Amino acid sequence: MARRAAAAGMDVTAWSRPLEDARKLEADGVRGTDTAREAATDADIVVTMATDAEAIAGFAHDFLPSGDFVWCQCATVGPEGCDRLAALARNAGVTYLDAPVLGTREPAERGELVILASGPDTALDRCAPFFDAVGSRTLRLGPAGNGTRLKLVVNNWIVGTVALLAEAMALAEALGVDGEVFLDAIAGSAVDMGYAQVKGRMMIEGSYPVSMPLAHAAKDAGLAAAVAGRHGLEHAVTRAAAALLERAGTDGDPRDDMAAAFRVAARRHDR
Repeated sequence: MARRAAAAGMDVTAWSRPLEDARKLEADGVRGTDTAREAATDADIVVTMATDAEAIAGFAHDFLPSGDFVWCQCATVGPEGCDRLAALARNAGVTYLDAPVLGTREPAERGELVILASGPDTALDRCAPFFDAVGSRTLRLGPAGNGTRLKLVVNNWIVGTVALLAEAMALAEALGVDGEVFLDAIAGSAVDMGYAQVKGRMMIEGSYPVSMPLAHAAKDAGLAAAVAGRHGLEHAVTRAAAALLERAGTDGDPRDDMAAAFRVAARRHDR
C-alpha cells in the first residue's frame, strides 16, 4: 500500500516493527523513520496496518498526541478493537476512519484492493486520493465501525470456504480422486470460485506461498466466532474453521498461506 501511494506521487513516510520492513521501502520512494511519531509528523493522513488492535494501541500513543491529520485505520481488528482505537482517536482530538480492505498481497501490489470505508464524509473525501492509489473500488458505508462489521462478514465467508475446501480436497485424496479432476469438474460452474482454484492448487502441490498467513486467518476466524457468540449465534462452522486454522499454524509454519490448513484436514486418524 505504501509503494502504491508513493507511485501515485504522494509523499509517503513509513515506520514499522521491525524497522527493517519500513527501510525496505526506501528503494520505492518511501522514506523510513525511526519512530511512529516521526512518520506522522506533518502528515495529512496516517494509515495503520498491523496484526491486531493490541499491536496498534501499543504504538498509537506515539503518533496521536497532536496533529491535524485523519487516522485511516485499515487493519482487521474486529468491532471491539475498532471501538477501542476510535476512543483513542477521540480522546486525542483526531478524526478516525475505519477503512479495512478486501484483498491480500497480490491485489495490494497491483492497487486493486476494495476499501470498506466508514467515517465522516469530509475525512473520506480527504482520503480519496489515497484510496484511489491503493484500491480499485471504495465503498462508503456510513459511520466508523461499519467497515469493520462488513469486513468481519466477508472474512467469515473466506475462512469457512477455505476450511471446507481443505476438507473436500482431503476427502478427494482419501477416495483416490485426483484433486485436479475435482477442480476441473467445478470449473466455470455455479459452484466454482477463484479461491477454490487458487487455494486448491496450492493444496495439490503442497506449496503455500503466503497471500493470507495462517496466523492472520485464524485470528480473523476467531474474531468472527466471538462476535457471533455475543449475538447468540452458534456459528459451528466458523468455530471449526478457526480451530482447523489454529492447529495448522501450531503444527506447521503460521506464516504459510491459509491453504496449508489442508495439512491438518488430510491427516489420518486411528479408527
